[in-house]
Amino acid sequence: MKVVAFNCSPRANGNTAHMIATVLKVLEDHGIETEMVQVGGNDLHGCRACQGCSRNKNMRCVLSDDMLNDCIEKMVSADGIIIGSPTYFSDLTTEAKALIDRAGYVTRANGMVLKHKVGAAVSAVRRAGGICTFDSINHFFSINDMITVGSSYWNVSLSRVPGDYEEDAEGVKTMEDLGESMAWILEKIHG
Repeated sequence: MKVVAFNCSPRANGNTAHMIATVLKVLEDHGIETEMVQVGGNDLHGCRACQGCSRNKNMRCVLSDDMLNDCIEKMVSADGIIIGSPTYFSDLTTEAKALIDRAGYVTRANGMVLKHKVGAAVSAVRRAGGICTFDSINHFFSINDMITVGSSYWNVSLSRVPGDYEEDAEGVKTMEDLGESMAWILEKIHG
């Protein structure tokens, strides 16, 4: 089994990355292979609604000058997907939005290939707005007929400046519990 995580924060080693790393550590402790992909900070184009993916049906976005097609390949080959984003003005980053819009179009146009994969959203937030980020990511999982995993609380951490996540005991516990829940679901499905 494999889980791929997409860090959509432009801070490659920020709170969102640390949150994802906590979940991945738990999964690894269960013998699940993991990978984190740094999406944030890369020049990822938004969807242009050109419908090229629907016409071509080759599991690729026609915009091929960024990392999106590599991300789609990783999603398709994984059993589980984590998408993490900090909260910017009460929603996800532009990179997270581009990832879910374009990957969503391509994978749905090619036979709903993410169907029944396990998905989890993770969001770092200063104080408020994180639930909207969490919901936006979960909408991607829902419309792709994926199994969405929750935790002992919303999959968020009150984290603004670097290091805040490690000080958020409830946020750390939530990420650990998320890892346990995701491992449990994956083991039930693939056991």
